[in-house]
Amino acid sequence: MPCNAANYWLDTVTLPTGTEGQPAEHVDVAIVGAGFTGLSAARTLARRGAQVAVLEAHTIGWGASSRNGGMVLTGLKLGVETLAARYGMEAARRMYGASLASIDLVEQIIRDEKIECDFSRCGHLEVACKRAHFDAYARSAEVIAREFNHHLEIIPKNQLPAEIGSSVHFGGIVDALSAGLNPARYVAGLGRAALKAGACIYENTRVESIGRAAQNGGTGFQINTSRGRIFAENVFVGTSGYTSNATPALRKKIIPIGSFIIATEPLPRALAHELSPRNRMIYDSKHYLHYFRLTPDQRLLFGGRAAFFPETKDTIRRSAEILRRGMIEVYPQLRETKIAYAWGGTLDFCFDTMPHAGKMEGVCYALGYAGHGVAMATYLGSQIAEQIGGGAGDNPYAGIAFPGAPLGLYNGRPWFLPLAGAYYKVLDWIG
Repeated sequence: MPCNAANYWLDTVTLPTGTEGQPAEHVDVAIVGAGFTGLSAARTLARRGAQVAVLEAHTIGWGASSRNGGMVLTGLKLGVETLAARYGMEAARRMYGASLASIDLVEQIIRDEKIECDFSRCGHLEVACKRAHFDAYARSAEVIAREFNHHLEIIPKNQLPAEIGSSVHFGGIVDALSAGLNPARYVAGLGRAALKAGACIYENTRVESIGRAAQNGGTGFQINTSRGRIFAENVFVGTSGYTSNATPALRKKIIPIGSFIIATEPLPRALAHELSPRNRMIYDSKHYLHYFRLTPDQRLLFGGRAAFFPETKDTIRRSAEILRRGMIEVYPQLRETKIAYAWGGTLDFCFDTMPHAGKMEGVCYALGYAGHGVAMATYLGSQIAEQIGGGAGDNPYAGIAFPGAPLGLYNGRPWFLPLAGAYYKVLDWIG
């Protein structure tokens, strides 16, 4: 299956260039990572007057922020019943409410900063791969309506043709508040907005270690980078699935999981409309899920956990073949369609499948988005930045447990991913 082993989104954008010259030796806040989380935080802090240095090992938006499906989704990876059972209904309300507010924030930033990224409140559609999954939708919709005052629409199988040009699913559920965008253009816009606000973004500056330090009678952190030392009064880590040994305590709590995407050649307009009549962001109900959508130029983008390990040339090639087979199972009408692009990125899962934000060893962080990062990374980046700057900030995950691996059998290298992949495939088979 010959195709361009490259990220489609990057062919649609010119990313901004970071700050020239050496990083300042002393800053108010050092932010590690120039993705959605770090750039949202940098914009917020710089607008508050802080001296901010964003330290990026590669280039602006290099990681998952430019490689994802561009789905701006309500909710969390875990269902509301699980959230309420684990944390209580009041905490679940705050978490779910933050997921709605996060999309509003993305829309506001795009409007205020005039970011041209094809943002659209097109809604998302989750399709049921089994009858039991569809039956669970009604229970979830009832809880969400009653407890969160938020309406979801149940789509029975006989009404699915109005939503998706596929007959393999048992029904669906729609949330009209979700959105879609071009993630590379969005992260580029966030980068330009942070720079305009006064933040400095230092590309190709790898953070090697972070330690407590004192300087001129004040306390803070010494950051050793590939371009020298920096003293920062505060540090905020927003590295998600690319979290490194520079923050070993965080790395032990994050599982980097590969996610892969293919994009077809542009489709005839009638065929594109047949595949997704309402241009929803679509994903299925499996653990080993697929997600798919149309792009503004009428390609079908089709992604999933085809291989759990992070991206390499080999995993991208093998994953593209797996994803093409999955795409044809959903859409047999694409059997003769050419695949134009294939790429991969690395998601960040925590052991409890929850986002987490707060402080660890004095260092602020926000990560663990589990595939819901476009909106939540933007939101938590801004909210934790507000707290660093002395404001209130909303962190619905403050105080919840942040578990590591059972028995401590994990050092940040995910040796168990093949076992996890096999386990989830079994769950999809029997569940």
